[in-house]
Amino acid sequence: MAIFSIAALASKYFVFTPSIPAIHSLKASSYPFSSTITRNTTTITATMSANPLNPRPHPSLEVSGGALDSFLPAFTTLDRPYDPYPLVCSNTHLETVFAHFFRSKPDVRYRRECLRTKDNGAVALDWVAGDDRNLSPNSPTLILLPGLTGGSGDGYVRHMLVRARKKGWRVVVFNSRGCGHSPVTTPQFYSASFLGDMNEVVAHVSSRFPEANLYAAGWSLGANILVNYMGQESGSCPLSGGVSLCNPFDLVIADEDFQKGFNKVYDKALSSSLQEIFKRHALLFEELEGDYNIPAAASCRSIREFDESLTRVSFGFKSVHDYYSKSGSSGSIKDVAKPLLCIQAENDPIAPARGIPRQAIKENSKCMLIVTPQGGHLGWIGGDEAPFGAPWTDPIVMDFLQYLERTKSTSVPISKSDQNTHTVEATVK
Repeated sequence: MAIFSIAALASKYFVFTPSIPAIHSLKASSYPFSSTITRNTTTITATMSANPLNPRPHPSLEVSGGALDSFLPAFTTLDRPYDPYPLVCSNTHLETVFAHFFRSKPDVRYRRECLRTKDNGAVALDWVAGDDRNLSPNSPTLILLPGLTGGSGDGYVRHMLVRARKKGWRVVVFNSRGCGHSPVTTPQFYSASFLGDMNEVVAHVSSRFPEANLYAAGWSLGANILVNYMGQESGSCPLSGGVSLCNPFDLVIADEDFQKGFNKVYDKALSSSLQEIFKRHALLFEELEGDYNIPAAASCRSIREFDESLTRVSFGFKSVHDYYSKSGSSGSIKDVAKPLLCIQAENDPIAPARGIPRQAIKENSKCMLIVTPQGGHLGWIGGDEAPFGAPWTDPIVMDFLQYLERTKSTSVPISKSDQNTHTVEATVK
């Protein structure tokens, strides 16, 4: 999510009976509710597999997928309970808001590259300064896709970047048009199903480092775009693997929930961020004809209103419902042919759990799903670095990516004529 002001709006919806101590004084070991939060810890011994090197996932986690047996050896911590941070995680909205405002933002120096697209648009790629000198050409490369209106400045993005860098990975953040102060040079932004920019970014990064294995991880809308891309490319996908986090999957369901209760606060906040981006580039849109409603986009009060007046028209959809029903990535799971890890939170207010395509993930031999009981949206305040450090998901993501890189699973075309439909999986130890 983008930077937005929620504090004033939150007071209207949050009602808590216990008094809340100063955030910086919270300690998991001393807080009186910690014993109820960690109630599952006593079951660890009973749930361990007979093979100590490959323990079963802890029952506090929902772990499934067609690739479960293949990928489970990758993880070193799934046998532990999911322990949300006391009090902060007692409410999905509190956790979501807390993570946005109070999660630390590691200091990262970027070197920006503006990539001109085939339609004369532009996206911004933020590389870590100095990596060209410090890393070898065959270092594994990770593309990060932030959520709606998000960019390389967001805390969850920077934490993932720093963790990957410590493992020797080259990392680049893909800032969509207008996001992260990326330039907008044509009257078009981006959408949940527009894959043109993703195609060009992957091709560009691949051409720069042809000796490196390429991976991607996306959050929220970025995750939706990533899964759609992996489904579209299927066996010809240049990525050696991908990770999807808090993916809305079904945009019709997500839109329904956005109209309810406290979610209206997120809706208003995100639409305000869309407004800000749009207004900075409004002159580009002044002479557009057809079904565009430029005044409505400039003053939208919801994401749906922005998508109805601008997004769905830009990308040729008949209505906003047509756009949502055809742009969710749940339908792309069946076509994913490269390793994909999906991590969701059962209580995510923006990416509803009922929209998770569990059956499709179960039926795909390349996919695995982890659902945590709590986590909010872009929250996951748990683990060793809670409450202000990296999300609980970051070590899980790196376990998966490191495992894929160790096995170096790549797709090699049989022949140029069959490049789009036939691949051979070669595993090099």
